[in-house]
Amino acid sequence: MSTQTPWIKAQASGGGGQCVEMRRNGHDVEVRDTKAHGNGPTLRFAPVEFSAWIDAAKGGKLDGLSRH
Repeated sequence: MSTQTPWIKAQASGGGGQCVEMRRNGHDVEVRDTKAHGNGPTLRFAPVEFSAWIDAAKGGKLDGLSRH
């Protein structure tokens, strides 16, 4: 029996190629770049790590990472 869920992306995602997808794989959460069509790297987080990452993103703590 598989413990993988289907890949999903946010419903608010536009078509501009700036999206990520995620799924549950066993106890972990996997995240990948949508435009890589499954051929790029996949990040794997424990649930507590994923929650901390989401909280940091929502709180604006990651905003400076995209600036040059």
